[in-house]
Amino acid sequence: MAVTVRKLAISHLVSLNKKAYIQVLRGSSSSRCSFSVGACQTGSSASSDKSEDGAGVSHQEFQRWNNGGGTFHKSACIDPTALIEMGAIVHPKSVVGAYVHIGSGTIIGPSVTIGQLTKIGYNVALTNCTIGDSCVIHNGVCIGQDGFGFFVDEKGNVLKKPQMLNARIGNHVEIGANTCIDRGSWRDTLIGDHSKIDNLVQIGHNVVIGRSCMLCGQVGIAGSVTIGDYVTLGGRVAVRDHVSIVSKVRLAAISCVTKDIKEPGDYGGFPAVPIREWRRQVATQFQTSKKRVP
Repeated sequence: MAVTVRKLAISHLVSLNKKAYIQVLRGSSSSRCSFSVGACQTGSSASSDKSEDGAGVSHQEFQRWNNGGGTFHKSACIDPTALIEMGAIVHPKSVVGAYVHIGSGTIIGPSVTIGQLTKIGYNVALTNCTIGDSCVIHNGVCIGQDGFGFFVDEKGNVLKKPQMLNARIGNHVEIGANTCIDRGSWRDTLIGDHSKIDNLVQIGHNVVIGRSCMLCGQVGIAGSVTIGDYVTLGGRVAVRDHVSIVSKVRLAAISCVTKDIKEPGDYGGFPAVPIREWRRQVATQFQTSKKRVP
């Protein structure tokens, strides 16, 4: 009799465990839709934490992306072919196109759009921006952060100007490591199609750069500059704010543009002048210094 009671008790416990196991399976089998061409991508829960971040987004709404192991928010629209590496995060309402590759440590901020076939390196930060098709964004790039805009009030306090617009990167653009491109304040910051930007370049807010431009390392472009098409800036060229440069201009390394350049051609010096004039200035200075030597 005792053996029979024990068997019944064990059978009852197994039945309860089966029911609990089935409930767990049903709870974990929900699919998260990638919203890409009507396809659904199944994601696994990235966190059981029910707390919220500063933006009011529940951590529980983030899922693990199956192709690469990165993390994405359930409201993000991600093509199933995209690769999101472990440690990368895609925030709410972002759009990631087909065959995009996002490296580890990269943060795709809310409402960012990334076009198809774009490759993003490690530790990149993208906010308030759109990235075109077939772009290459190298390690450490920051796009879409606030520009350097301030004013002094009547009491002498330095106050921040609103930086509310976006940065827009065209198609087939390559951006070198640790380059920074600020978002706009009165117009979007724009990088034209097929432009190539080297490492450690600073592009201020409201800057508009045309198509097929080349910016070499450590170039600094202040806010609200307008640059035409097929412009080449040598290493460490500086461009002051609100200056315009027409298309098909080339600037020698370490030049400084202090006023509008209205004619195509080659320029150099500080301030930048036509290249022949700059060479005459250098030659004259050399000859003068040579005469002074006893």
